[in-house]
Amino acid sequence: MPISSDHVSLDQLADEHLGRVLLAMAGEHASARDDQRTAVRGLLRPSARVLVVQATGWGKSAVYWAATSALRSLGRGPTIVVSPLLALMRDQVAAANRAGLRSAAINSTNVDDWDDVIAQVGNDNLDVLMISPERLSNDRFMARLGHLLISAGLIVIDEAHCISDWGFDFRPDYQRLSRVLTEASSTPVLATTATANARVTADVAAQMGDQTLVLRGSLARTSLRLSVIPGLTALERYAWVDEALDLLIGSGIVYVPTVAETERLSDFLRSQGHRVAAYSGRLDPDRRAEVEAELRANTLKAVVATSALGMGYDKPDLGFCIHVGSPDSPVAYYQQVGRAGRAIEHAEAVLLPAETDERLWEYFATASIPRPNDVTQVMALLNHAQEPMSVPGLEAASGIRRGRLEGLLKLLAIDEVVERSSQGWSTTGIDYLFDEDKWNGIRTARAAEADLMRAYAQGRGCLMEFLQIALDDLDPKACGRCSVCTQVVPAPGNRPNPEKVQAAQAFLRGRDVLIEPRKMWPPQTEGRRGRISGAMVGRALAFADDPSWHAAVSLASGSDVPVSTEVFEGLIDVLSRWRAVWGEPPTAVVPMPSRHHGVLLGDLAHRIGEAGNIEVLDILEVTGPAPSPDATSAVRVAQLLAGMSITVGAEVPTGPILLVDDRYSSGWTMTVAASMLRSAGANSVLPLVIHQLP
Repeated sequence: MPISSDHVSLDQLADEHLGRVLLAMAGEHASARDDQRTAVRGLLRPSARVLVVQATGWGKSAVYWAATSALRSLGRGPTIVVSPLLALMRDQVAAANRAGLRSAAINSTNVDDWDDVIAQVGNDNLDVLMISPERLSNDRFMARLGHLLISAGLIVIDEAHCISDWGFDFRPDYQRLSRVLTEASSTPVLATTATANARVTADVAAQMGDQTLVLRGSLARTSLRLSVIPGLTALERYAWVDEALDLLIGSGIVYVPTVAETERLSDFLRSQGHRVAAYSGRLDPDRRAEVEAELRANTLKAVVATSALGMGYDKPDLGFCIHVGSPDSPVAYYQQVGRAGRAIEHAEAVLLPAETDERLWEYFATASIPRPNDVTQVMALLNHAQEPMSVPGLEAASGIRRGRLEGLLKLLAIDEVVERSSQGWSTTGIDYLFDEDKWNGIRTARAAEADLMRAYAQGRGCLMEFLQIALDDLDPKACGRCSVCTQVVPAPGNRPNPEKVQAAQAFLRGRDVLIEPRKMWPPQTEGRRGRISGAMVGRALAFADDPSWHAAVSLASGSDVPVSTEVFEGLIDVLSRWRAVWGEPPTAVVPMPSRHHGVLLGDLAHRIGEAGNIEVLDILEVTGPAPSPDATSAVRVAQLLAGMSITVGAEVPTGPILLVDDRYSSGWTMTVAASMLRSAGANSVLPLVIHQLP
């Protein structure tokens, strides 16, 4: 029987349920914090709006499980939790169950379970339902479950800093929540985060409503020992992590900036005998869950991860976080190191700044900000279309690359300027005003945060105090524990063992970097359609920011000079390993025509020809301007087909051709050249490049 508020005061009820939840989640020695009591009590009032900004490990989840338990005892509807990441959602389901609540999730990985979950909600057999913010933009989903947001007993917005405009490019669908909250005006709402500075806190509170109660505490983490070790080379960073994993206590996370780096570093660490796994958003969802569980069970020493393993991942005894390269802001860094030391007295958080940090910061700061010309072009195309347009159709008509176009459409949809149906995208009739001041403000703020991260990486003062100030903490103080305060860094110290550095270089230079060929021509490419008869699987000397091949990366992007001995010998090693899988060896070496590196490629082709006694045929020509790097695939292929040709009268051998180039990015230049050579008689084309870009 539901307990009537006539018999028990709401404050007493809140305190009782908070005590029960803390006992179930943390044991008999756990005691409620003052702000936990205040938050749970407040949430039992109709139309309550509570924003909790507290450090990781403070107990924010206990607030919403206690409020849920109390509200359910009053006969209220289930709690809806909006949660951004699969790892976080899985941990929340488990935590809710420990708190004695019946919970389930709806996300992209369990579509087959949706009907059952929705039926349980309809039968009032669930206390908690977790959904991702993307579900809010799915009309079919909202038609099935939208009424729940009105009848819910409580709405919880986890990682609420994503509501702010600051988070527009991480989870744009979070910005729909302000409209959802307007529709559910009588439903209590709790928003929680550990990583909001004063500006973001004010922004989120304003979107929640004028009466929002903000409970903000100190963000200092006494269990964390922060350290910065600057000045290491890329190979030294690999070697440092290798040594550190033998010395650090417990298990932890090694954060890297890119998917490629998760695979490269984890491969090296495994070769050195460490139990590690790679983790990124590209990993299969089932495998992601396995890795999370293995780390939680300490069967792995470390997970090498992108930021995909971040917010909310719950392992209270995580012993360390190492960053190989700096995040672009103190907010992001604090959020990630917050995974460590939640229920133990000591954890290490070590930053190894990289020479590539600034370039990555600049890229991520601007990549997702809409460009006015793109907005104008897309809106004009949709306004004049007779029917909804598909993304491929818009891409071909606008010349805007797919990733940027999809991000732009999502931003426009959030402002309800465009909408998506099963037929495609169309306009809603609402005018769109490009807010130049808003986007300039975001650029300025991001530049300022990058400046702060630069100062942190240089160790300009107590590291914990620095993070507190950057996050507008109310009581920043020097910690007395960090590497700046103590002038001591964790073992292996400021420089790793040189033998470890050599081992890293040898391992990385011995890996095969495969180039997967393009298989299908882009839609609407004139004169080309369907499957491509082009290149075979190729090889590259270096991929992305390969720490073992700085010389190759510099050569492929630098001035036009003959190939260096080091890079040439590296390519010969690649060819030697590759030879084992050749059927028929190459009968000719063909250099790609190049506007920037004609000397380099000509020299490379001739040196390979001399080394292997293979004929060199300089038979490809290029004219006209180079395709724009921002061009769509269809536009790029059309321009390449118009500007590239085989020299008139040249004879193309029927055997395999080794096609050499300096850089490989989209792959279309190599694809078009290989297709031409195949059409002229070559039975296969083997691409060999110095540097493959991500």
